[in-house]
Formats: sequence, structure tokens, C-alpha cells
Amino acid sequence: MIKNLLIILLCAILSACQPVDIQQVDIAAPAQKRSVLKVGTLYELQIYLNSELGETGFDFEMAQRFADYLSLPLEMIPYTDRKALFKALKDNDIDIIAAGIAKTPNRSQQFKLEPTLYKVNQVLVYKEGTPEPKDIGTLSGEITVMANSSSVNTLTQLQKDYPELMWNQVSDKDNEELFALIAKGELNYTISDSNSLLINQRFLPELRAGMILEEKVEVVWLLPPKESDRLMSQLLAFWHKEKRAGTLEHLNEKYFGHVKRFDYVDTRAFIRAIDNILPEYRGMFEEYAGELDWRKLAAASYQESHWNPTARSPTGVRGMMMLTRPTASYVGVDNRLDAEQSIRGGAFYLKDMLDRLPDSIADSQRVWFALAAYNIGLSYVEDARRLTESMGMDPSAWRDVKKVLPLLQQSKYYKQTRYGYARGSEAVHYVDSIRRYYDTLVWVDNQTKQMEMIEENDSIEVIAEEVPINTNVSAQQP
Repeated sequence: MIKNLLIILLCAILSACQPVDIQQVDIAAPAQKRSVLKVGTLYELQIYLNSELGETGFDFEMAQRFADYLSLPLEMIPYTDRKALFKALKDNDIDIIAAGIAKTPNRSQQFKLEPTLYKVNQVLVYKEGTPEPKDIGTLSGEITVMANSSSVNTLTQLQKDYPELMWNQVSDKDNEELFALIAKGELNYTISDSNSLLINQRFLPELRAGMILEEKVEVVWLLPPKESDRLMSQLLAFWHKEKRAGTLEHLNEKYFGHVKRFDYVDTRAFIRAIDNILPEYRGMFEEYAGELDWRKLAAASYQESHWNPTARSPTGVRGMMMLTRPTASYVGVDNRLDAEQSIRGGAFYLKDMLDRLPDSIADSQRVWFALAAYNIGLSYVEDARRLTESMGMDPSAWRDVKKVLPLLQQSKYYKQTRYGYARGSEAVHYVDSIRRYYDTLVWVDNQTKQMEMIEENDSIEVIAEEVPINTNVSAQQP
């Protein structure tokens, strides 16, 4: 008996020493090769938007670059809420989440969070005209936030020190919907990242930033917790490459650089002008814009004259596009106070500026350089570009040149240039304002088209209900 037991034990030991069948161990199997990069995202202006202009957004542009880096086609998959988005990543339906997601301890436990895109502050948002909240512990109403958002983590931590803090989370509304309810006065407060608030203030100027609840929160991408080591390694290598190339700075400036300055009165006036004045001139902007997006031409005109055909400046420029006499003569305008002539002439002059810019400036940034030239002259823009290059920055990147333009007002710098002093700060403010107006026009256009689609679908449904359908085909035969 003992001999038999020893034989059995020896056989067990020997079998344990045999090579393991690789097919039976999943971890040793090679990872399945990707044929496409699937990126989950959320709809928001600075994150991802798909319109007649194509796909745009900070996260979209970085995702596209990463897909190109991997030599894979990109598939952006937008979700309507964070819960479904996180579930998709856990279920391996997507490879990455790129959706302006803030880093929190809870998310760090569930996913791999890398790398940092940028940092934001978490701020309390309230409506203009209501008392400014001074103390989180004595708010006069309830805070409403999105379910599964980083705001939930912020409030959970705050509630430890302020047990009476009232807040609730909703799963059927996104960030922009909560902003709209705050602006209407239907909600007391919400919490938002500072960038998102700045962007939405261009459309909802009633929004106000209250106290900062959390500072310098990292915005990151999310990867699955398991079997994503190789993808993470590739992502970090790509990220370091793009950071060295200045891509992150460029995208930060592109999506957030022009929204830092907020003017409540000006924003309200512009939104009213879109409704009351623009319809009279929109056809002219569309006709003469050519290859340029008509909304950029319209935004430039608003910055110049507030769409006033008889506008006059102290320096003598006149009309919708505020042309000088020499410029009007150059572009064939004999009456600067004629709205159509002014728009046609301004469009021609702006196109002339675009054509005269060097080829080294990317198409996506040329219009900002051209607008700066429209404001202070192409010669001064070229001075700023040369000065930018001498300071070790990129003369073909608007993010760098806009830092240098204000230096043309300082003798230390303008004496190094060919044409001397120029109001560079004014040019930067001019371009930033046009970019804000343009973004607002795009948003209003998208909202209008969505409403038209909804009304059209409703009309089709009503017609379908009212028109009887005769299914007896044979009875209709002659």
C-alpha cells in the first residue's frame, strides 16, 4: 500500500515538471493584432464634434495623430454618457477613452490613466445676477452634477468636511445641458472644469465661475486595466514625441488660448446681433467668402464694425469691413459705406493677405496670421515672425507669434525690426476676439440645424399619421 502511494506521488511530481501546453494558458498567447484604433469619446466642443466642417476637437486631433503613429485607421465612437463609455472600455469594445476625463483616485483603481493632456480647475458654476457663492458650506441651493463625472469625487471629498452639503447627480443630461439649465435659472449650481466653462460662456454668457473647489486636476486618457501594456508603451512614446514637437502647446492654444478673456456685455450683444442683424448680410458673407468659411469673414466684420455699414473709427476707416481709403482703392471699392461693396472688398483684401503669407504656415493657422495682417499690416506680422525665430520659437506657429507680437510695442524689441513700432497687443486681441465670434457662429449654426432636423422629423411623423395607407393593393388596380 505504501509502495503504491509512493509511486502515485512520484508520478504527480514528474507530471508537474512537464512543459506546460501553451495553448491552455491565455497569458502566453500573443495579443491580437489591431486592424483599427477604436477610441471612445463624448460629444463636447473641445473634446469631439462632427459637423459639416468635419471632425474636430482636442481629443480627436490627438487620437488621429496617434492612429497615424500606429499606422492604423481611426474609429471615433461617441457615447452619450460616461457610464456607457467606461463600460465599453471594460468590455474591450474600445481601445482607449479620449474624452476630456479628469484623473480621480477611483478611476486610477479601475483603469490605466496616462498621459496628462492638460490641467484644469474644478469650479462652482452659478447664474449671473444671483448672489455669488462665498462658502461651499452655506450654499443657498443644491448642486447638480453629471453621474460618473469627476465632480462626484470632488463633492464626496467635500462632504466629509461639510456634512450638510446638498448635491445630486443626474444621468440623463450632459455638461452643456446642465449649463443651459443654470443659465435659465432652473438649477442653482453645477461643477465644471474651467476650460469647459470658458468655452460655453461664449454661448451662455449668463454663466459665472464661482469658487475653485479643486486646483490643477489632470485631464488624461484611459486604457483598459489588463492586456494594454503594449498599447500604453506605444502611447507614451507617441506622447513624448508630440510634446517635443510642440503639438500639445499648439492644440492648447487652438482650443483654449482665445477663450481666456470673457466679456459678458460683448457676448450678449453679439448673440443679439446674430438674431437681429446678421440675417440681412449673411448672404453677402456667403457670396464673397470664397474658399474661406463665411463665418470667419462675418466674425471679422463684427470685430471691425459690429455689422454697422456706416461705422467710423477715429482714424478714418469706414464701413462693414472698416477699410482705409487706400485699401478701398486697392480692392476696387468706391463707396465704403455700401455694405456689399465693403464686404466684397474686405474679403478680397483678406484673401490677398492669405496668398502673400509664406507656404511654411500650415493651412489651419494661415487665417489667424492673415487677420493679424489685416489689422496691423503684413510687414509688422513679418517683423514679429522674424523676431519669433530669433528667440528660438516657431515663426510659422500662431501660438508662438502671438506671444511675440506685443513685444513690437517695446523699444528693446522693435528697434531690432525692419518696420519698428506696432500695436501688437491690439492685433492679438483682435484675432482672439474673431476666433471667439467665429466659434459662437459655428455653435449657433449647429444648434439651428439640429432644431431644423427635429422639426423636419416631427413634420414627417405628423404627415405619416394623417395620411391613411391602403394596404389593399389589388383594390387600387384599374
